[in-house]
Amino acid sequence: MNALKRWLNSDVGYSFRQSPTAMVAAGIAFVCLFCSVFAGWVSPTNPFDLATLELSDARLPPAWMEGGTTKFLLGSDDQGRDILSALIYGSRISLIVGLASVVLSVAVGVGLGLLAGFKGGWIDALLMRLCDVMLSFPAILVALLIAGVGRALFPNANESLAFGVLIISISLTGWVQYARTVRGTTLVERNKEYVQAARVTGVAPLRIMVKHVLPNVMGPVMVLATIQVATAIITEATLSFLGVGAPPTSPSLGTLIRVGNDYLFSGEWWITIFPGLMLVLIALSVNLLGDWLRDALNPRLR
Repeated sequence: MNALKRWLNSDVGYSFRQSPTAMVAAGIAFVCLFCSVFAGWVSPTNPFDLATLELSDARLPPAWMEGGTTKFLLGSDDQGRDILSALIYGSRISLIVGLASVVLSVAVGVGLGLLAGFKGGWIDALLMRLCDVMLSFPAILVALLIAGVGRALFPNANESLAFGVLIISISLTGWVQYARTVRGTTLVERNKEYVQAARVTGVAPLRIMVKHVLPNVMGPVMVLATIQVATAIITEATLSFLGVGAPPTSPSLGTLIRVGNDYLFSGEWWITIFPGLMLVLIALSVNLLGDWLRDALNPRLR
């Protein structure tokens, strides 16, 4: 509680309290995250429990439309699953994959960028040329390739391995932006007085990078990571929509959109519209938080 009070009284906390957009976006993101984490308690039903599904409940409209029922507030899909419950469980998968891929991208990108900027020389040249090669390919195509190869190599893989391949495929191109950002900031920081003083006193280079330089380059990384969460979620949804993302037994929002797309023009619009709106809501709230954080950490805008 004391830590929360100190944060609210800080410059960033004051900027947050003065930004209604950031507060609303944070509230929406918190509600989505809370419902996703506690889906077993929040969700009206478990939409993936086959024993509870009845085909007679398939493609029912939302409760406020003719033919709808309060049992399915947002309607049901082609298998009789509650759309609201499917959204809660599907958003949990999308958030887990998005957050995990960003964490992996940050770990790899920050480490390589810090090494390239601090050491320089052939290490810097090699890593930056690798970044240039990665940036020359569209991120979604690289993710699609890796996910497709992974599914081909492990056709009978369990869900954990399938999600691991999906996370790696998204992270493979995501680390480049962190590496280039950290490398540029490190090139500036390594020539400052506090780094020179640490070198003179005999501090090991690794300790200088981790204890001295790293904390001073994390500001841009935090902003980039916040925005990239939304990008990773959309990438995962795109892969799932194309059929190479989350496994069918644990569908994400992208899978739900793909399933509902077959019924979009037959009148059952709610099967694809509501998952699409949920995806837009999550991505928009995270993007708005990233925009606020970028401005809050910019000393020129204070």
